[in-house]
Amino acid sequence: MSPQSAPVKIGLFGIGLETYWPQFKGLRDKLVGYQDRIRSGLERDGVAVVDAGLVDNLDKAAGAARLFAGEGVELIFLYISTYALSSTVLPVVQQTRVPVVVLNLQPSSCIDYEAFNKLSSREEKTGEWLAHCQACSVPEIASVFNRAGIDYHLVTGTLSDPIAWQEMHHWVEAARAARQLCQSRIGLLGHYYGGMLDVYSDYTQLAGVFGNHFSLVEMDELQALRQAATAQEVAAMRAEFDRSFAVSPDCSPAELDRAARTSVALHRLVEKHHLGGMAYYYEGQPGNEHEHIATSVIAGNTLLTANHVPVAGEYEVKNALAMKILDLLGAGGSFSEFYGIDFDDDIVLLGHDGPAHAAIAEGRVQLVPLQVYHGKPGKGLSIQMSVKNGPVTILSVCQDRQGQVKLLVAEGHSVPGPILEIGNTNSRYRFSIGAKAYIDTWAKAGPSHHCAIGVGHVAGSLQKLAQLLGIEFQQVC
Repeated sequence: MSPQSAPVKIGLFGIGLETYWPQFKGLRDKLVGYQDRIRSGLERDGVAVVDAGLVDNLDKAAGAARLFAGEGVELIFLYISTYALSSTVLPVVQQTRVPVVVLNLQPSSCIDYEAFNKLSSREEKTGEWLAHCQACSVPEIASVFNRAGIDYHLVTGTLSDPIAWQEMHHWVEAARAARQLCQSRIGLLGHYYGGMLDVYSDYTQLAGVFGNHFSLVEMDELQALRQAATAQEVAAMRAEFDRSFAVSPDCSPAELDRAARTSVALHRLVEKHHLGGMAYYYEGQPGNEHEHIATSVIAGNTLLTANHVPVAGEYEVKNALAMKILDLLGAGGSFSEFYGIDFDDDIVLLGHDGPAHAAIAEGRVQLVPLQVYHGKPGKGLSIQMSVKNGPVTILSVCQDRQGQVKLLVAEGHSVPGPILEIGNTNSRYRFSIGAKAYIDTWAKAGPSHHCAIGVGHVAGSLQKLAQLLGIEFQQVC
């Protein structure tokens, strides 16, 4: 489901003390073998690993720093294989200047005390202890990083611990998403929905946090592209509608042609400006050409969203970013807002009049006509769908009371049951803290009234992404 991209490039190095090697036979080879297991696991996770080997003196530290800088690694995994001097760690991290994750991973959950105490010599026993001595260096490294002003993160567990590996996977996914966000251009088409103060955004602040670029694109340009669409292109888009949607027989040929022509123009606009997402809203005067565009965009924008160019309506820029983040994590990311609470069943209804993410739909997305868009002028085609039943993650990019950007997250489940069939996206969601507590806690956290919904539970990756971006992460359930 997630877009194709180059593998995330991670620098891996282990640390040890070269004084140990002549003292304890076989210790270094054993530790290198442990590091090889980490490298192989990362490679299976789709990572391009830049392995600097076992760093056990200052010369090797300098070499690792040069290697990582030359390869342009995006994240460092520092594996503590045994006790090591912090003087061989600090230069690598200082000179590379990328986030670092310290892997405090023992080879097993505990030393086999009985077998250990039966070893024939103290030297043999000490060597075996040192192979399990990862935790010894954690306070030293943390102390040095703290005093040097270096941000770092810890993963503690064992080499075979699935929870530790899941946490490492979250770091990989977060690094990949952070890189792709920096490469994304988010198009801004039209203007805010007048008076919807919660969606108003500071583009400079958002670009400073996420590293993306905002492209201001014009309705006049979209109109010109729409007028230039050929009959063959419109027919081809009509055929795409038939493949991608369950087209209602109530959709008139005229409305289908109108939406298809606009969809052709939207795809051309995205291609021309290399957009990776978009936020839009426009009204236009009755009968104006721009009104024809504004009332016929939902089908085309839904196709774009399903093809990794998420589009947020009502010019909700922050939510376009939230949708993009979920899409980059392979969770989809559909535009939504609160529709109501079913107190009898203790669930929350969320939906919107589009666009949506077809890849996370329960069944096919329906394309249906609406005689009125609620709260908006005009009429046209809309989409109707529910999100796949199962685990979901809800994400909002929002500002706190101090005006700082944060990620607000909730995990829940999309559940079966009756929905409002009004030509919108619509689903039922259950949360562990209950519907009332969820609404209260979510609202008090300060999001806008829109949110992005993705499938699966990806809060772990979102938390790591927030840490990489240096912003607050808040999970309400």
